[in-house]
Amino acid sequence: MPQHTPPRPICGHCDGFPTVTITTGQTTAEGQRKTITARCPACHGTGHTRTSTKAVAA
Repeated sequence: MPQHTPPRPICGHCDGFPTVTITTGQTTAEGQRKTITARCPACHGTGHTRTSTKAVAA
């Protein structure tokens, strides 16, 4: 039988959207917008939080 892993909880800081692209308001010489990528500092860009070892042991 396959063993199923329980779903990991979604990060409460980013609600599962860990990386976003933000426009800087500037354009390149070709006319494209300059963008930067930002990651969620709480989940480090994974979109999920880790369950504590205390919660797993209980």
